[in-house]
Amino acid sequence: ELIAEFENTACAIIKHANPCGVAYGVTIADAYKKALACDTESAFGGIVALNKPLDEETAELIANLFAEVIIAPEIGGEALEILSQKDNLRVLTTGGMPDPKTKTMTVRSLSGGYLVQSRDNRVLKEMKVVTKRQPTKQEIVDMKFAFTVSKHVKSNAIVYARNGATVGIGAGQMSRVNSSRIAAWKASNAAKVAGEEGSWAVGSVVASDAFFPFADGLLAAAEAGATAVIQPGGSM
Repeated sequence: ELIAEFENTACAIIKHANPCGVAYGVTIADAYKKALACDTESAFGGIVALNKPLDEETAELIANLFAEVIIAPEIGGEALEILSQKDNLRVLTTGGMPDPKTKTMTVRSLSGGYLVQSRDNRVLKEMKVVTKRQPTKQEIVDMKFAFTVSKHVKSNAIVYARNGATVGIGAGQMSRVNSSRIAAWKASNAAKVAGEEGSWAVGSVVASDAFFPFADGLLAAAEAGATAVIQPGGSM
């Protein structure tokens, strides 16, 4: 569902129902490498989802990682041959991508029955700037990307992104500020793993899946080096 949100060539690596890295790329291999760089540690044993056909180059890259599942619209014969040599790897082809705007229902089981509700099929179109400084064009592109990713991150969700790739994701925490701190820590660690100084959060944008109830989560993002924030609103 996450990877179907994007028209651009993209890759998402999922772990325990949360993305640990999502990115656009010029090629599917490029998108995979950027998605993996966000959190190489958490990607171990994850699900690699692609919105374009899987080619031989990308298959060789994924084969270097212990992945549980690969999902793609199509998989080339050479790529399938490479992946068939891996043990305990499940390879799924979808034949196409679902339309994220389709109206459907979601069902959750609970004690004594089920919860049925309409699926979140809305796509971000309009944004209102509520600060004195206007965001740059690149910040707007990255904010839309990060906000789309946050839609598929368990709340409380915070997503740091830069240049069409996530650099830090904080998911499922009991307080939003901790999600913000964890995402900032992951961005710092990602830079360290890549052999770079500082943090990839510097110059990034931040998306939150709900309003900031207090300033602490926003301040944590600013202190990490983020320059712009997108959130649904609802807080002064």
